Amino acid sequence: MDWWAIISNALRTGIGSTVIIFALAAIGLNLHFGYTGLLNFGQVGFMAAGAYGVGIMTRTYHHPLWAGVLVGFGAGLVLALLLGLPTLRLRADYLAIVTIAAGEILRLVVRAARLQEYTGGSSGLNGVADEFQDKWNFIWTPEARYGERIFGGRLNFRFTGGELWEMLVGWSLVLVCLLVMWLLISSPWGRVLRSIREDEDAARSLGKNVFRFKMQSLVLGGLFGTLAGIFWALQQNSVQPDNYVTPQTFFALTAAIIGGLGRIWGPVVGAMIFWMLLSLTENILRQAQRQDYLPESLIDGVQVGQVRFILTGLGLMLLMVFRPQGIFGDKREIAIDVRK
Repeated sequence: MDWWAIISNALRTGIGSTVIIFALAAIGLNLHFGYTGLLNFGQVGFMAAGAYGVGIMTRTYHHPLWAGVLVGFGAGLVLALLLGLPTLRLRADYLAIVTIAAGEILRLVVRAARLQEYTGGSSGLNGVADEFQDKWNFIWTPEARYGERIFGGRLNFRFTGGELWEMLVGWSLVLVCLLVMWLLISSPWGRVLRSIREDEDAARSLGKNVFRFKMQSLVLGGLFGTLAGIFWALQQNSVQPDNYVTPQTFFALTAAIIGGLGRIWGPVVGAMIFWMLLSLTENILRQAQRQDYLPESLIDGVQVGQVRFILTGLGLMLLMVFRPQGIFGDKREIAIDVRK
C-alpha cells in the first residue's frame, strides 16, 4: 500500500476546512459541557442558524455578506434564548432533550416546501458566499496549487489557492475564539462557571445567580457554534439542510472529549485527531480493497465509509476505558452535578 499517500491525506485532512468547522463547534460545546456542565446535544442547530442567516440574506434578499453574518449571529442568539429560558432552571438532562429536538426541528423547518422561496427547501441555497470566495483572487489563483512535496516528493503538502484562503480565514477564527475562551475562563466569570459545574447549590449559596451565568454560557457557546455554521456556509458556498443533522453535534462533542474537556486547546486538538483517524482508516481500507487484501465479499466500496466509523468508534471506546478524561483532560472536568 502507498503509505505516503495515506499519511499525506491524513495530515492534509488534519488542518483542512472540515477540522476548522468542527473545532469551532467543539469550542462552544467545551464551554457548555466542559466548563459549565450543560448538556447541549443540539449544537448543529446553532450551526444551521448561522449558515441560513448568511444564505437567506445573501441569496434570497441579495444583501452583502457582512449583513448575512450579523443576521446569522442574531439567529444564534435568539435560538439560545428560546432554548435556555424554559430549561436552564431544570436538571441538565432537560436541556439535552430540548436541544437535540430543536436542532432536528430547525432542519425540518428550513427544508419545508412552503419555505422554499426563502430557504431553498430540500435543495438548499447555492452561491451564498461568492463575495467571500472572490477574495482569494487577490492572494492566490483559486485553481493553482501551492505548497511543497517533502521527503523526496513522497509527502504531499500542496493545496489549491481556494483551500489556502479558507484555511487562512478559518484558523484565524479558531485562534481568535481560543483567545476569547482563555480570557473568559481566566476571569472571575470563568471561575463562577467552574463552581456551577462542580456544585450548583454551593454557587447559589454564595449569592451567584446561577440561571444568569448558565444562560450566558449557553449563549456564548451557541455563538461559537453559529460561527462554525457561518464558516461552513462560506467554505462550501452553499447551505444544504441535510448537512445539519444530529450526528454532526456528536462529532463535535467527540472531538471535545478526545482532546480533553475543560481544556482551552482540547477541542481543537481533538477535532484534528478525530478527522485524521477517519481519513487514515478510510484510505487504508480503500487501498487494501484495491490490492485485494480485503475481498469484495467481506467489504465493498460503499461499506468502507461506514466501516471507518466503526473502527474509529472502537478506538474511541478504548480511549474512554483507559483515559475517559481525554488526551489532555482531567477526570474532574467531566463530572456532572446530577442535581442540575
